[in-house]
Amino acid sequence: MIYPTRETALSLSKKYQLIPLCKRVLADTETPIRLYARVKDQPYSFLLESVEESEHRSRYSFIGYDPFLTVKGKGTEITTTKRNGESQKTVTPSPFAFLQSMLEQYQTPVYKDFPSFLGGVVGYTGYDAIRFKEPDRKVTKGTSDQNDLHYMFVDRLLVFDHLKEEVIFVSHLKVSPGMSNQEIKEAYDQEADRLEKWSSEFLKKPGPVPSLSFEEREVSEQDVKADVSKDEFMQMVKQTKEYIQNGEVLQVVLARSLTVDPAPPSFEVYRALRVLNPSPYMYYLNFGDEKVVGTSPELLVRVTGSTAETCPIAGTRPRGKDELEDQALMEDLLQDQKERDEHVMLVDLGREDIGRVAKVGTVKVPDYMKIEKYSHVMHLVSRIQGELKEGKKPMDALLACFPAGTLSGAPRVRAMEIIADLEASPRGIYGGALGYFSFSGDMDKCITIRTIVFRDGKAQVQSGAGIVAGSDPEREYFETWHKAKGMLKALAMVRPEKAGSSVG
Repeated sequence: MIYPTRETALSLSKKYQLIPLCKRVLADTETPIRLYARVKDQPYSFLLESVEESEHRSRYSFIGYDPFLTVKGKGTEITTTKRNGESQKTVTPSPFAFLQSMLEQYQTPVYKDFPSFLGGVVGYTGYDAIRFKEPDRKVTKGTSDQNDLHYMFVDRLLVFDHLKEEVIFVSHLKVSPGMSNQEIKEAYDQEADRLEKWSSEFLKKPGPVPSLSFEEREVSEQDVKADVSKDEFMQMVKQTKEYIQNGEVLQVVLARSLTVDPAPPSFEVYRALRVLNPSPYMYYLNFGDEKVVGTSPELLVRVTGSTAETCPIAGTRPRGKDELEDQALMEDLLQDQKERDEHVMLVDLGREDIGRVAKVGTVKVPDYMKIEKYSHVMHLVSRIQGELKEGKKPMDALLACFPAGTLSGAPRVRAMEIIADLEASPRGIYGGALGYFSFSGDMDKCITIRTIVFRDGKAQVQSGAGIVAGSDPEREYFETWHKAKGMLKALAMVRPEKAGSSVG
């Protein structure tokens, strides 16, 4: 059975020109990995997964491929490419405004008992795009070889429902202005037939996923190429502390870049990473010549209906070997004054960010300094919410919170200027925003951390540390190494010579 019915779709066509058609299929022998394996080699495809607190898998995983449009931006030049291969280049003063103008062309209804994401725009906005938000300040290092933004517009989607062990196949009925009721009914029947055929044929395809015997390996600094040495990074920390002591800034997040060459196959690395570090945001994005693999723990900003939300994370401890050690580590984190001070500063910044786009009096902090536990770590987390002002859109909420204070510092703009001055390389995707804009009006964006970018046969990993007045340079250096180690471990577990295939 297809939802909505033809009669309901006809009624919806009075308001919407794009109407999702959904078909549920029992898939109790399938997994998101098996489903995505059928399309993983197609350029422009994605897999989005999530593990919530306490290692519970979120209800839905999303698989998309064959987008009807792609948007790629570098500097002021935007390239749009249609499904038929037709491309167009546009010069724009603001990639954010350009993307918003594209989003406004597509609106779909919200269905009860279905996920809010039934089609939309999936991809990333890199950290270096901040120069278009702050054009009068030198807030980026220079030109990265990565794109400032890269998105897929998808109207065909598979949603894996973990609760019901079903796959929801989604396609879209397109209603053109001036279509008669009879023409809409005929278009519905044609799209419904295509959906039935697609769902039947897709599940008949073999979904080969070779079993992988991951071999855990210790990773050392000799296994990677760093853009700055230990001594150079420690000097960066000392210079930052001078800025802090002079009263120019309270905190700066300094990062460094590590490269693994040659890189193992990217999808196998994703499989390793999702086991090593299950997180609220897990993603595999295939852009053809670029693959983005990550397990980010941190929400940047989410819009659900008219509610905008951000959740700063500041404060981390490893999980204990047993319940007693776990409790001791949790109490140590809660009593760590440096961690608490940093967290308060970032909560204040988050309240200001949400306050820029929220109605007066609606900003609240329903969760404050709450411990959230995951498989390997526990975090100190707060949740900040506000109701969007009239006329404000998800893109406005993204711009208000971008880039994250946890990846830049405070005050944000001055911190970014110091980052641009001291860091050795442009950040590219690191510290940016990754996720989706739904055609139904919602948005969910994580901070692009714990992420690996595969390009030109190499794998790049970036990680940072928050520098404050009391920071110890050597300790902050090891913090960057600790944060990168999970990703480097996943790369080491899938060695090129054992993979039997090229980077992919």
